[in-house]
Formats: sequence, structure tokens, C-alpha cells
Amino acid sequence: MAQAAHHGPFAFAEHLLNIDGRPHPVENRYAIATLLVGAVAAIFSIWNDMHLISSWAGLVGIALGARAQMISVTTAQRFLAVLGLGAAGLGLYLGLAHGGPFGGVLG
Repeated sequence: MAQAAHHGPFAFAEHLLNIDGRPHPVENRYAIATLLVGAVAAIFSIWNDMHLISSWAGLVGIALGARAQMISVTTAQRFLAVLGLGAAGLGLYLGLAHGGPFGGVLG
């Protein structure tokens, strides 16, 4: 009987990120998470009233991206991590400009 193939939500992306032919599930998930959180930060930075989400997502995205850069194995993982870091940085800086992560409560 044939074994069932694992088809997770990121199975196609993980196949593209494993360019060396070996599986790297933790590194792939860090790179994908960095890209997704960075995209959230960048998208929410468009609106002035969403500075809390943009700032916190930017902070989390930068932390995830730093970890993704340290543990990445392939160039594709580094590419996604750098894109996510750029988006997270943009979201963080625009979120800070619009009111910051605390919404003016602390200053």
C-alpha cells in the first residue's frame, strides 16, 4: 500500500525552499513566517489608525527575520527572510511615525 504524501498548507513553498534537496522544515517555517508577519506590518502601516498592529507586527517580524537569517540554510530561505525583514521594518517605522506601539499612552 502506498504511503500518503504529506500535504500541509506550505508544502509547495517548502518544496521550493529546499533547493539543496534536503528537508529544512524549521528554517522554512521561520522564513515563511517572517514574510507573512512582515506583509501584515507593511499592509497595516498604510492606515494611520492601525499603528498599534503595524508597530507590533513590525517588531515581531524583525525578531523572526533575525532568527531566520541566523538559521537559514539555503539562498531561497534567505531571500524570503530579507523580503520579510524589509516589509517588517517598513511597517515598524511607519507605525512609529503614526503613533507607536503604545498609542501615545506612555508619552
